[in-house]
Amino acid sequence: MPVNTLPSPQTRPYTGRFAPSPSGPLHFGSLIAALGSFLQARAQQGRWLVRIEDIDPPREMAGAASLILQTLAAHGLEWDGEVMYQSKRHGRYDEIIRQLYQAGDLYWCRCTRREIMAGGGLYRGHCRDLGLGAEGCAARLRQHHPVYHFEDGLQGRIAVPAALAEEDFIIRRRDGLYAYNLAVVVDDMDSGITEIVRGADLLEPTVRQVALY
Repeated sequence: MPVNTLPSPQTRPYTGRFAPSPSGPLHFGSLIAALGSFLQARAQQGRWLVRIEDIDPPREMAGAASLILQTLAAHGLEWDGEVMYQSKRHGRYDEIIRQLYQAGDLYWCRCTRREIMAGGGLYRGHCRDLGLGAEGCAARLRQHHPVYHFEDGLQGRIAVPAALAEEDFIIRRRDGLYAYNLAVVVDDMDSGITEIVRGADLLEPTVRQVALY
C-alpha cells in the first residue's frame, strides 16, 4: 500500500483522505486502504477527509456512495468535516482547464483510443501543434515537466518508463467527462492534502499527478 507525500510545505497540518469511486459497495481492499489512511491521520493528530469520486456516471452504481459511507461509519472510520463530491465541482475543474489553456499548457486532441493503441499504446503528440478547437476533442496536458520517479513512504523509489512520464495525458475526455488525474489533483490541492495512503494499483499514475501539480 503506497504512501505518497505530496509536494507541499511540511509545516502544514497533516491532512489525509480516502477517495472511493461509487462503482459498487466498498470491497475489502478499499476498506484496508481506508483503514491505513485513517490510522495514519490519527497517528499524526491530523485531519482525515472523505471524498466521493463520482465523475464517471456510466460506471457508477445507484446508492453506492451512501453504502460506502455507511460501511466506513460501521467500522468506526469517522471523517472530519463534510464529505466532498466531485460531481459538485465541475465548475472548479473547468476553471483549471481554462487556466491551463490560457497558459499554453493544454491543447485539444481528436485522436481516438483505437488510433493510439494501433500506434503502440502511448500518445505521440499528433495533435500538439494543430491548433484544434474543443468541439469533439479531448483536452491534453502539454507535458513540460515530466516526472520520471518519486519516493514512496513504503515502496521506496518508484521509477516509470520515460515514454510514460513524457506523454501528454488527457485531463478531460472527448465525451466531456473529467479525467481522474485532473480531478484528484485539483481536489487534493484545494483540500490541503499533505499525504496520500492508497492501494498499490494507483501507484504508477502518481508521476502524472505530481507533474500536474
